[in-house]
Amino acid sequence: MRTLKFCRECKNTMYPKEDKEQNRLLYACCNCDHEEPAGNNCVYRKEIHHSVGERAQGLQDVAADPTLPRTKSVRCAVCNHGEAVFFQATAMGEEGMALFFVCCNPNCGHRWRD
Repeated sequence: MRTLKFCRECKNTMYPKEDKEQNRLLYACCNCDHEEPAGNNCVYRKEIHHSVGERAQGLQDVAADPTLPRTKSVRCAVCNHGEAVFFQATAMGEEGMALFFVCCNPNCGHRWRD
């Protein structure tokens, strides 16, 4: 997807515009009256790329998140604590989803995946 669309007539920037009568998305020129139908309904997409350090920082607070499910059916390999939070996420370099666990012991915080 291109970030900006430009008018074929005057080469100025085009902006998304709703055609309420026909219920469709158009791109309209900001300078002239040129309009054209949008080929895709996505008008904006933001991709965020995190460094490895940023990802690790985010996982440190996971054990304190009350919205994540907890399990007592696993044991931490580092401290042998019997409670962990878990969540499903995409593993880097692999297709599909993996189940990640974070030890609930505040002095440990060990992370592993299943």
